[in-house]
Amino acid sequence: HALAPSVEETDWERIVVLYEGLGRLAPSPVVDLNRAVAVSMARGPAAALPIVDELAAGDAFKDSHQLPGVRGELLRRLGRAEEARTELEQAIRLCGNERERAVLTRKLAAL
Repeated sequence: HALAPSVEETDWERIVVLYEGLGRLAPSPVVDLNRAVAVSMARGPAAALPIVDELAAGDAFKDSHQLPGVRGELLRRLGRAEEARTELEQAIRLCGNERERAVLTRKLAAL
């Protein structure tokens, strides 16, 4: 995706396949979360949300802003603003990076 002229021109299906392969070679929750993001870009947020929800059921991201940040974005794209708000607020609380927190805060304010 770093070489594509735009987000819209990115071959997201290929990226999904690459993350699936990486997940078989080196399985990890981070790979699964990144795959979910690629799935959301290729197939829409409804296709990615079950992947993220399964990750949320575990402990891998319990102290990280990443999962609630992704989940909040998916819910926002699905029009589920109140649920998105809850997730983004959680992501902001957990985020230790000022710039990332600013992005999350802007997303929350836009709801």
